[in-house]
Amino acid sequence: MKLGERLKHIKLLRSFVYALVGFASYPGLAWVNQIKIEGTEHLENLPKKNVLFVSNHQTYFADVIAFLHIFCAVKWRKKNRLGLPYYLLNPFTNVFFIAAEETMNGNFISRLFKLAGAISIKRTWRSDGKDIERSREESDTHKIDLALQKSWVITFPQGTTKPFAPGRKGTAHIIKNNQPIVVPVVINGFWRAFSKTGLLFKKKGVKLSIRIKAPLVIDYTMPVEMILAKVMHAIEQDETYKLKGKHHTPGV
Repeated sequence: MKLGERLKHIKLLRSFVYALVGFASYPGLAWVNQIKIEGTEHLENLPKKNVLFVSNHQTYFADVIAFLHIFCAVKWRKKNRLGLPYYLLNPFTNVFFIAAEETMNGNFISRLFKLAGAISIKRTWRSDGKDIERSREESDTHKIDLALQKSWVITFPQGTTKPFAPGRKGTAHIIKNNQPIVVPVVINGFWRAFSKTGLLFKKKGVKLSIRIKAPLVIDYTMPVEMILAKVMHAIEQDETYKLKGKHHTPGV
């Protein structure tokens, strides 16, 4: 195991990174912009492992950082709110998030955030800004399986910040193989407030929203295509929601 992989499993170090990133990002979520949180009651009775959060994606980092704030706040018995960030003094660290390897190795800040619990994987469809086709790395699948065996995992099935992009079958394979509790989350407003990386402000006074839904009822014997379709509908990124025009397209 590489040194970076070992370090992110050290709880004390992860807690330090959570506090550092958390205190730096809190004003942007709670003061500069206004975050609305719904559905934290669905987190309260979840087991400590084999829970998979699936969500739409609007920035590289701000989305995940907001998730971590919410998980930490719920640990301190806060409901649908962040309140003051004293929860970062003893954060909830039993969670990993799946991210593209090239994104996490992009700069010093992303490498630091990697220590917060990133599961870096190689995209099978895109690399260095170009469309490609390659097989899934077995080692990547193994890392995700291991993480689910002992913790929560966050994934973004579309693998891109582009709204209504098709979901990737890899997420359905993870679900079919591990049979986790799958919790859908719908986010909005982040693309208005932050740059694509999620590290810079683009606009102030934006209403951010994170809506956590009840765990999905899934027949794990279904084909991966059906599982993926169920996930995409739950995170409101399928053709049904596209036709409704429920979410605005970035840039419009």
